[in-house]
Order: sequence, then C-alpha cells, then structure tokens
Amino acid sequence: MKAITIPRPDDWHLHLRDGGMLQGVVGHSAAHFARAIIMPNLVPPVVTGQQAAAYRERILQALPDGSDFEPLMVLYLTEGTDPDDVEASAKSGLVKALKLYPAGATTNSDSGVRDFDKVIPVLERMAEIGLPLCVHGEVTDSAIDIFDREAVFIETVLDPLRRRVPGLRVVMEHVTTRDGVDYVKSQDADLAATITTHHLIINRNHILAGGIRPHYYCLPVAKRESHRLALRAAATSGDARFFIGTDSAPHPTDLKENACGCAGCYTSINTMSLLAHVFEEENALERLELFASRNGPAFYRLPVNEETMTLVKEDQAVTFPTGFETAAGHVTVFDPGFETFWRPKSD
Repeated sequence: MKAITIPRPDDWHLHLRDGGMLQGVVGHSAAHFARAIIMPNLVPPVVTGQQAAAYRERILQALPDGSDFEPLMVLYLTEGTDPDDVEASAKSGLVKALKLYPAGATTNSDSGVRDFDKVIPVLERMAEIGLPLCVHGEVTDSAIDIFDREAVFIETVLDPLRRRVPGLRVVMEHVTTRDGVDYVKSQDADLAATITTHHLIINRNHILAGGIRPHYYCLPVAKRESHRLALRAAATSGDARFFIGTDSAPHPTDLKENACGCAGCYTSINTMSLLAHVFEEENALERLELFASRNGPAFYRLPVNEETMTLVKEDQAVTFPTGFETAAGHVTVFDPGFETFWRPKSD
C-alpha cells in the first residue's frame, strides 16, 4: 500500500503549555490534528471554567493564521473543585473532561488529589451528566516500584473508584502495561484508554541500556518489551476502547538533559508518520483510521471530522527536525531510532 486516506485525526491527550512554549508548539499539532484534548497542568493549574475559557482564548490566539484547530478544554480535578462549575462548564460546551492527577505523579501535579473521598461529589455529578474523567493512572507511594505503579493504581484506586461511582466514564490515559490493556478489555464501554506514539516504539531498554537517554524518559515510564507488544496489539486491533493520545509534552532541552530531567516526549511533529509505520509493521494499516480518527470521537460523543488526511509512502525516508527553537527554549523532537517513509498530507 502506497497511500491511505483517513478522516483528519484528533489527539486525545496533548500538552501545549503556555506563553512562549505554547506559541512555539501549537502549530505542529494544528498542522495534523483537527482537535485535541488539552491538558490543564499549567502553573497555576486550570481548575475553573473561567480559567479554561481564558486558556482556550490564548491557544486560539497562538494558532497560525487560517488554522481551524479546535482545543478541547479540560479542568484539573482538585479536592476543592466545584461540581456546579463543572456542570455549567460542560453544558456550555467549553469543557469536555476533567483530569485526575494523583498528587505528585508527574509534571505540575502537586495540586492533584490526595484524599479521594473529597472528590466523590464531583465524580458523581460527572457520572450524572456523562462527562469523562481522564486519569493519570499511577500511584505515588515511594514504596511501590516505578514499573509497577500503573498495575497497583488499577487494583487499589481505579477499580474501587469506578465501583463506588457507577456510570462514571473514564479514560485511562497513556496506558503502558499489559495489565492496563487487559483491564480495559475486561470492562464495559464506560472505560477507554489512550496509547501514546512513543510507547508503541520504545521499551525501558531504550531509556537505560548503553547510557541514559533523557529524551525517552516520560511518565508513565516505558515498561518491558512484553508490555510494548501488548500496547501494539491493542492499538492495531480496531477495538473501539483504544485511541491515540500522544501525550506530546514539550520541555526545554536543557531541562531534559539535566541532573533531574523532566518527563515527557515531544511527538506532535512526527506522530502520524510514526503511527503509519507502526501499523504497517503490524499489517494493520486498514485499522489506523479507527485508532487515529474514529474511536476517540465515538467515546467523547463527538462527530468524526469531515476533512481528510492522506498518508503517502515515499521512496525516500521522511526527515524531521531534531529540534526547534521557541521563546521558552530549544525543544528536542522524539527520535524513533529508525527511518520512516510515510508522509501525512492534509487534503
């Protein structure tokens, strides 16, 4: 197959940051994706509808001229979140989800949830109105090995929480383990999962074997090869509960290449090329449309995009910048470690 045309894809998990970084990166997502779920973990976080509206306006102002990219706003769940504000923001069409960060789990998550009893009223209201909860699925207990934190979260936090609030629609974001895949597949349609581009490509050896590679370090951290293969099988299966969420997360290069490097991989520039490469390797190009363009809108109860994207397989390898400059510093682009020949072209 030399070309494939799909509905224009969406990104169901994206970090755009703010200020100079926002201005430097938003065009990359807008070039390929029609819509994106925008992460609210700014400093300070986006916790109210009013703050979400203001952040949305900053994103729109930063877009290249003529762009029709639509940011889908998310509120950061805290122990003080007001259920009435959540409902009003959702019914207005502004807010499409809330984000649960266990406190201290990842970048800018210090305002996250420590006592889940305090957020039950918000979650119950969300279940009533059908508003999804996006979950960073890791426990933060230092006694739990970092490679086990997703599995422990499912057992000790997520499954009990879903039993406590029946009807709550949940997206397990950036699932990284066979445990996560199996849990999603064992549940009903109220549970789905996003899978990142980089977790389909790297395992923990890529980060650590032969030297520390900070630009492969992300949270949740990449796991062993058997988990990567489970993610590939899920993504390419066509199962409606799995869809793309890049978790593309820009950091200045000097803060990645640091004694305490930041977690995050920047993939907005090359995700669609890399996904086509992965799906071709798995003999599943015909199912890329489901993963990138259809399953996500179905879960979020939004229409599939009418515009299309054609991915063309070139005779020469496609090249990408190794990095780029923003007003907030240089950003390094995720390097998959192999050549790809697929080039996305918006129709």
